[in-house]
Amino acid sequence: MKDEEYMRRALNISLQGNPSPNPYVGAVVVREGEIISEGYHKKAGMPHAETEALDKVDAMGATLYVTLEPCSHHGRTPPCTDKIIKSGIKKVVYGVDDPTEKVKGREALEAAGIEVVSGVLESECRRVNEVFFKYSTTGLPYVVLKAALTLDGQIATASGDSRWITCEKSREEVHRLRSRYDALLVGVNTVLRDDPMLTSRISGGRNPLRVVLDSTLRTPSDSRVLSDRNVLIATTKNHPVEKKKILVGKVEIMVFDSERVDLDELLKKLGKKGVTSVMVEGGSEVFTSFLAQNLVDKFHLFIAPKIMGGLNKPAFTGEGINSMKEVFNVEFTSVERIGCDIMVEAYPKK
Repeated sequence: MKDEEYMRRALNISLQGNPSPNPYVGAVVVREGEIISEGYHKKAGMPHAETEALDKVDAMGATLYVTLEPCSHHGRTPPCTDKIIKSGIKKVVYGVDDPTEKVKGREALEAAGIEVVSGVLESECRRVNEVFFKYSTTGLPYVVLKAALTLDGQIATASGDSRWITCEKSREEVHRLRSRYDALLVGVNTVLRDDPMLTSRISGGRNPLRVVLDSTLRTPSDSRVLSDRNVLIATTKNHPVEKKKILVGKVEIMVFDSERVDLDELLKKLGKKGVTSVMVEGGSEVFTSFLAQNLVDKFHLFIAPKIMGGLNKPAFTGEGINSMKEVFNVEFTSVERIGCDIMVEAYPKK
């Protein structure tokens, strides 16, 4: 097997973890062309991938493949470089440099006489940790826009009915995505129309922080989204004081001194709270605002084989454009069949 194949295996197993705010990391130990051990970072505070893999085997003289540059600092866990050096590993191959300044793993390994090779499947390794790279370098959450829509771009009927545009398998995939991101954001109209729980109903999954954009605190106090305290309502100076008194004991209220919630400022505040990623789930006004302000880093679009026609609820609203030169261009990176639907992964085109 080639270096790329071992690294791809490390990438695949890295995704078995849910380590936020830490990066996804997978490690593979190879001796004489055979994989003798594997490991991945399961959760923040638990052993890193390198330790997971090296604790299972005598690695003397072997090669370690790891998706991210090994750390050399003390955090919740000891430095991975110390573990690697003590294990007797003779060569380390990693995918991408760690963007944090305090991590200089390569230098520590080379100083110990270990051969180091970097840049194997670098772009793939970077993409797996796109959330970590943005948050660790900017302090801002990575923003993903997720929408379920028909072939003609509608997310609901004229009356607001959207259950269900996509099939059950697509909805299961959405729950998996919810478990992966730190926060899930909707507008208050979605809460009023659908009364969603916005949780991740998968085995072993985690529920994200639910963020509701609600300029005048119209969220009913008995909404299902308020079933626990892991909720933040972003409102404005126009909110009714009495309604705030009712909600403040149930959820966190974040007040903005403006007519509308400032999305830029909201993302900054969420970043300071340690939220590394946000999945925006609706509705069309919210989608349009994030898109218009160039705040979207990635798209997850679930497209159903259905056509509504007529004047319904498009995914994106606004006044329209006059020229094709004004369109918002995206780049498709993955198109996958999910049941009878299609899931498209795309990024804003630079």
